[in-house]
Amino acid sequence: MKKCIAALTALVLLFLFCGCQPGQTALSRTDYLLDTVVTLTLYGATEGDLDAAFAEIRRLNDLLDAYSPLSDLGWLQAAAGERPVAVSKETMELLTFAKDLYGRTGGYLDVTVGPLIDLWDIRNGGHYPAEGELSRALGLLGMDDLVLDEAKGTAYLMRPGMRVDLGALAKGYIADKVKALLLDRGVESGVIDLGRNILLIGEKPGEVPFSIGIQSPTDAGKLLRVLSLRDRSLVTSGTYERYFERDGVRYHHVLDPFTGFPADRGLLAVTVLSSSSLWGDGLSTACLLLGVEGGMALIDSLPEAEALFVLTDGTVQTTAGFPES
Repeated sequence: MKKCIAALTALVLLFLFCGCQPGQTALSRTDYLLDTVVTLTLYGATEGDLDAAFAEIRRLNDLLDAYSPLSDLGWLQAAAGERPVAVSKETMELLTFAKDLYGRTGGYLDVTVGPLIDLWDIRNGGHYPAEGELSRALGLLGMDDLVLDEAKGTAYLMRPGMRVDLGALAKGYIADKVKALLLDRGVESGVIDLGRNILLIGEKPGEVPFSIGIQSPTDAGKLLRVLSLRDRSLVTSGTYERYFERDGVRYHHVLDPFTGFPADRGLLAVTVLSSSSLWGDGLSTACLLLGVEGGMALIDSLPEAEALFVLTDGTVQTTAGFPES
């Protein structure tokens, strides 16, 4: 419920700043998918375009759902330590990207973190692990033991009990794929909102940029920035939405693959501005794990990416090229 309310808040802010103006026509549809509120708003489009876009979201989710035994990731986990499994071209593409980002982040963005995610079980209310449990889960991590054979289209987890979770990347990847589909169908203007993963198609009719607000992680009624954007991705990841509390301490869902505990880098949220939602999704989570200094260094090493960091004391820092309101 907390996640749903947060997504709805983001949705309200989005439409507050990019809603239709007089004389403009738009089609919009909202559904609960990908564990969040998904809204597509398209200008100059048809109901068929919306149908196709939502069908693509569902198709890709079926491939990438870490908790479905019938997804590519489900088959991969079931065969861990036994044999390689054939995966779709989309899953291979995303796993290959994950390998690259793992290297760029010094191992902090690790999609084999699945056993840790299962152990903390934050999606079901949370579990504080015992030391032995934590050691066993950490022992199942290792991107070097995720073997990809692109020529054969197979993936292999080398040790039993390993599990891949693409939660830090999947929404961004899906947003990019939906945008590509809509462009192929001739849609030239719109907003793809996958719950704090916002991807813009072109600009609004009349050569008007979209205005997108970045919400404060500590005050739902406050905006940190309002950006005028065209054809860009804006992704926010935070430590304040999914968590549980134990003995007055809050434990959030962004897990450090080195310590096994929720990341403690002095950050509440990171918003990444980029051309690709996949890059935005991965980078925003990676920055939470790396902290301000490491995160800024990572962003500065990449073209066409900028970031806004909200520290736990409420202060805001940005990379040099992040736009002002």
